[in-house]
Amino acid sequence: MIFSMTGFATASQQTPHGSFNLEIRSVNNRFLDIQLRLPDDFRRLEAAMRELLTTQLSRGKIECRLLFSPVHTVEIDQQLDHGLLERLMQLEQTIRTRYPSAASLTIAEILKWPGMLESNAAPSEEWDAVGMTLLQTALKDLKAARMREGDKLKAILLDRILQMRQLLQVASPRIPALIASFEEKLRARLEEILGNNEDDRIHQEITLFASKIDVDEELSRLQAHLDEVERILNQGGVVGKRLDFMMQELHREANTIGSKSVDLEISRISMELKVLVEQMREQVQNIE
Repeated sequence: MIFSMTGFATASQQTPHGSFNLEIRSVNNRFLDIQLRLPDDFRRLEAAMRELLTTQLSRGKIECRLLFSPVHTVEIDQQLDHGLLERLMQLEQTIRTRYPSAASLTIAEILKWPGMLESNAAPSEEWDAVGMTLLQTALKDLKAARMREGDKLKAILLDRILQMRQLLQVASPRIPALIASFEEKLRARLEEILGNNEDDRIHQEITLFASKIDVDEELSRLQAHLDEVERILNQGGVVGKRLDFMMQELHREANTIGSKSVDLEISRISMELKVLVEQMREQVQNIE
């Protein structure tokens, strides 16, 4: 199974205290980079969420955002802690007795005092459970989306492999005839320059130049690399980095074929091979 690093998923839940909405976005990245965007009341969930994402995903830049919209009636339904207010007033009176010039507390300062307003908000455990449940649901949908995208990438890569094999089938039969034709032309040229008395020298030169234009080894290595890429795709798993390395090897062989070519058709095939490899490389960048 091949997984893409690109995906998006959401999960939401309505509670008596408000609505929860969680989004996960994933794009390609060399490593696993997790960014969490959580409201202040949910900061305590960051470690647990990060751990869950790490166990389920291997690569990609992951952005997880949790939004909470409280019900307005719940926000308004708040009461003063009269005991705390009484103690605060006593403390203020004590301070003013000792420092008469001290400024009095304003209403805004009293209301902002920690613990002064009591609300019927849900306990933290309930909110934590909702947040983690939403993450598990969204993460399941994200992995499904990445799997579907991965299947598409695999199909594209297998199609490019097929096209490359077809080009190699066209190129391979031409090599022996090209070498023989090149040797004949080179022999005629060398005999014209050196004369017929330099047969050994001519033979050495022909052998040397023939080895420089022979791309049979490169074609064989290309076939082997394509077999390995296809095997990796069928094996599945976290294979993005291995495929990226194989793209480098494919490009190296295709480039060598072009540099050694003395035939217009082989040069054209080399160019098409490099184009296909580049197309594959672009797709491989999105594979986990």
